[in-house]
Amino acid sequence: MSVYDFKVKTMNGEEKSLSDYEGKVLLITNTATECGFTPQYTDLQEIYSKYADKGLEILDFPCNQFGNQAPGENDEIHTFCTGRFGVTFPQFSKIDVNGENAIPLYQYLVKEKDFNGFDAGHNLTPILEKKFDESNPNYKNEPDIKWNFTKFLVDKNGNVVRRFEPTADMKLVEESISELLK
Repeated sequence: MSVYDFKVKTMNGEEKSLSDYEGKVLLITNTATECGFTPQYTDLQEIYSKYADKGLEILDFPCNQFGNQAPGENDEIHTFCTGRFGVTFPQFSKIDVNGENAIPLYQYLVKEKDFNGFDAGHNLTPILEKKFDESNPNYKNEPDIKWNFTKFLVDKNGNVVRRFEPTADMKLVEESISELLK
């Protein structure tokens, strides 16, 4: 099994097979428009602009499960992202990434790559760790998505090779992408 075995819904509700991206490096992320990590759209777009013609696709899945930070309909989210951040990478229909309504793709992604903790150097790490320690002291041992802008890196064969939490240094994300594109 690989990510190519899944189908997702586009912004306008049409079904799209991820096999359409076969042979490309993928960065799959759940996003939100009103989150402290929303400025990562700038970094994501810069990475996309730099590597799209070398075989990278960034797949953006808005998700409203974390603090209701992705309000609005698909077209409103898309307009915000293109207008404010110049996003040109594919955006898909708003989804759930956790729980009984999580789409099959995300159920697969979290089984492939567990949560390995937030990155120590990020200024939001202590806030996130405190929040999760208070609500679920066992959160570190559960593979579910913890917050917006969690990213999964997929190689050209559809294998999930790495998971980046939202606190990951975007330079590290870019370096990992660059390495897979070689």
